[in-house]
Amino acid sequence: MTSNTAQQDAAVTDKARLATSAYADERHLAARQSIYQWQQPRYDLPGIVVGQLAEITGTVLDVGCGNGKFVTRLHHDRPDLRVIGMDISAGILADVPRPVVVADAQALPFADASMDAVLAMHMLYHVPNIPAAINELARVLKPGGLVIASTNSDTDKRELDQLWRQAAADVLGLPEGPSRVSLSSRFSMEAAPRLLGNAFSEVRVQELPGLIEVTTSQPIVAHLASYEAWADQLGVPFNTTVMRAEELADAVITEHKAFRVTCLGGILLGRKP
Repeated sequence: MTSNTAQQDAAVTDKARLATSAYADERHLAARQSIYQWQQPRYDLPGIVVGQLAEITGTVLDVGCGNGKFVTRLHHDRPDLRVIGMDISAGILADVPRPVVVADAQALPFADASMDAVLAMHMLYHVPNIPAAINELARVLKPGGLVIASTNSDTDKRELDQLWRQAAADVLGLPEGPSRVSLSSRFSMEAAPRLLGNAFSEVRVQELPGLIEVTTSQPIVAHLASYEAWADQLGVPFNTTVMRAEELADAVITEHKAFRVTCLGGILLGRKP
């Protein structure tokens, strides 16, 4: 179990994999994000971030900006700010509003105390050395500057984890199948306050609980299929398992009229002393 976890952690943080198969473009990320269309309550996470930045002026750096949801919103709602998008993948930055930078969160190419706020949204779990990346966020922030990070709880989407294990068990002919890759476990909401607290003060957590309810299996299939970049880590034929998960989800929907997934994500805010 420990060895498997270590291998999956290494895969989740592998730079080449992140820059190519995982995030070469926005396809997989957009698929994972799309399931939240069916969540209640609906959270406008970019809008929440804009609100938290209300008193910030100057420059905001979005580290690991992905397909630019936050960068785009800030350009629209706060044209007074200088917003810089940064990611390890050049491909996923193709349609992100400029300026953008390709760089590693563990070695930010910016001067000390050059940023008024830094975002790290659903990305610190991809960094091999999380404390080093957090120290880099603090280094480039001005004193009193704001950091906003986001992640999910260890309990987030447990129903999809159970669905995957059952599908994998059926495919392999085992009583219990292997777990799917957990992206957020290395920087979960349970662990994040302590990790951020080593470099920032006044760390606050805003939980964003919700319930996803779908009446067709397509959103579930799209979400599970978006983990294709880590298929080799799952110990099971990937496409066959996704197809079996679809069958199992369809059976639940037929019996219960819907497939329900409980979610718990959130944002964390801190200040540079």
